[in-house]
Amino acid sequence: MKPMTQHTAPSQTFSHVSANDSSSFELDEHGIGILTMRGRGSLNILDRVAISQISTTIDALAQKPEIKVLILRGQGERALIGGADIHDMHALDPQSAKIFISSLRDLCDACYHFPGPVIARLAGYCLGGGLELAMACDLRIAGHEALLGMPEVKVGIPSVIHASLLPRLIGQARSTWMLLTGELIDAKTALGWGLIHELYEEDQLDAMIWKRALSLASMGQSVLRQQKRLMHAWQDQTLRQSIEQSIGEFANAFETDEPKHFMGEFLNRKRKS
Repeated sequence: MKPMTQHTAPSQTFSHVSANDSSSFELDEHGIGILTMRGRGSLNILDRVAISQISTTIDALAQKPEIKVLILRGQGERALIGGADIHDMHALDPQSAKIFISSLRDLCDACYHFPGPVIARLAGYCLGGGLELAMACDLRIAGHEALLGMPEVKVGIPSVIHASLLPRLIGQARSTWMLLTGELIDAKTALGWGLIHELYEEDQLDAMIWKRALSLASMGQSVLRQQKRLMHAWQDQTLRQSIEQSIGEFANAFETDEPKHFMGEFLNRKRKS
């Protein structure tokens, strides 16, 4: 497999590389990090050890302000994550099942609450817990061959934790169909439903993800993190609460130099045009 770095930006250099049994991480000079997850087999199936290790890694990365954008991808081209390990789940009882699913919740939460933008790179399969993880990311960018689904009901368990984001993303009717039938949808359907944000041919996927990441990395990092916090707060607020909180957040933005800097750049471009 060619690493993402070879067919996106040939001139980029990476200042930091780290790895464990379940993932590897690279950070480039622009502040763009790539976390590559390694599960069992070509579909990157996650067992309880991998879930815990990746969750711990993302929590640690969240403490590094030099990471402006995080790209989440699976090893290889066959899957982001093909789901949680059925071998693990087959042996669960009610008590251990609660521990297992709480660990997967913690992994999804690590992505959901990561301070900066998180991009999920969707190539091949993205199923069950893998799709829950992708939905916890801010942007989902897919190749045309991607297949997405929540097939848990077919193996006797409900889709839970961050599957609860599905109705908010694609509506109740489509969510009902996906969750009750367990059927997969292709990338074109996922784009039309709003489950993914951008769709590209496989040979362009990494280049376009990198273009999007560079654009995000070039923006004010305080305002991007502020915007992400606001969007999360809006999920649990009434419309009036969201509007009123936003007034204070707008004022808080001027505690940084980003408005002056980026507005100044905009005005200078207007003067020159």
